[in-house]
Amino acid sequence: MTRVIASSQPVQEGVPVADYRVNLLGLTEQKLTDFFLGIGEKKFRAIQVMKWIHHHGVDDFSQMSNLSKALREKLQQIATITAPEVLSVNTSADGTRKWLIRLEGGSCIETVFIPGKGRGTLCVSSQIGCSLDCSFCATGKQGFNRDLEVHEIVGQLWLAARSFDSLDPCKKRVITNVVMMGMGEPLLNFDNVVDAVNLMMADNAYGLSKRRVTLSTSGLIPEIDKLGDRTDVSLAVSLHAPNDELRNTLVPINRRYPINDLLAAVNRYLQKLPDTHRRATIEYTLIDGVNDSLDHAKQLAEVLRVVPCKINLIPFNPFPGTGYKKVKPAQAKKFQEYLINAGYITTQRTTRGDDIDAACGQLAGAVNDKTSRSRRFSAHQATYIDEPIQIQ
Repeated sequence: MTRVIASSQPVQEGVPVADYRVNLLGLTEQKLTDFFLGIGEKKFRAIQVMKWIHHHGVDDFSQMSNLSKALREKLQQIATITAPEVLSVNTSADGTRKWLIRLEGGSCIETVFIPGKGRGTLCVSSQIGCSLDCSFCATGKQGFNRDLEVHEIVGQLWLAARSFDSLDPCKKRVITNVVMMGMGEPLLNFDNVVDAVNLMMADNAYGLSKRRVTLSTSGLIPEIDKLGDRTDVSLAVSLHAPNDELRNTLVPINRRYPINDLLAAVNRYLQKLPDTHRRATIEYTLIDGVNDSLDHAKQLAEVLRVVPCKINLIPFNPFPGTGYKKVKPAQAKKFQEYLINAGYITTQRTTRGDDIDAACGQLAGAVNDKTSRSRRFSAHQATYIDEPIQIQ
């Protein structure tokens, strides 16, 4: 049950007072119900307040006209609806929009909206930085600070939808899809991410289809095995290599959870879903001279035979300090054609927002790194900035 904590600490002049009010923005329907029961109110108040927050974008209790005046005044004392702080909003020439968002503690994350034909996708972050250090990802080079709280994850969707005036379910929805593919490894922030995606899919919140909310993971097998007991969100796997030797270099977590074991876990997740026709999405970043040969395509086609899937090819997007190069368009086309001919639904992601560093793999934010990785990367940046990396 959610508890309201009152501070007994003396107030010092010039020192900000901690806000001990409960932030309702990140509470699921069950947790919001527990909150209202805990303060002596009826459980139906949870749905009323959820709709005010997530359908109408209201963050002021005084505007919640179907609540009694006494309840509104009570909520102002013990609760809050507070989203993270937007520092800046940049819009790309192609319509992609990126928010730089500052969180408690001073670190920043990035959230990106990608417009498409008949759809609009919001790429949401789950951590400040990332601890996994995939070799081709700018976020990983920033190091790691902390997990995001539920209100900080859902707050990204709330802020973005509110900016488009499209929270109201009776209006045309601008954001139709959410992908947990921003900064961080979602399954390392398991409980908060599960609550957040379930809130995104809840009818009394955002009501997004389970096919339109996708959680992307680098492959944490124990968490994948738990995931199907808590949610039925769509699953994407950041594979990026067709064999363990190469993936050990590109995605170091593979040394603990190798490809065959990972794909078996994906199968177990799919088997738990009520919809037997669901497929996993395999994400594969194409890097020039590293993992983009036809031999790699053949290996990929063979290793994926064991799992129902579709493949999303992502051209690598360079960032300062990397030695990797963007795949040549002709080679990417050959790679895709081979997989299509092998029987796989295979799409190639169009690079969007690279003029504002909002493309896949470019999100870096501003991380108060607790791992010293950003300092080590900066020290070696000049050495690698123009040197192509070749991996067999």
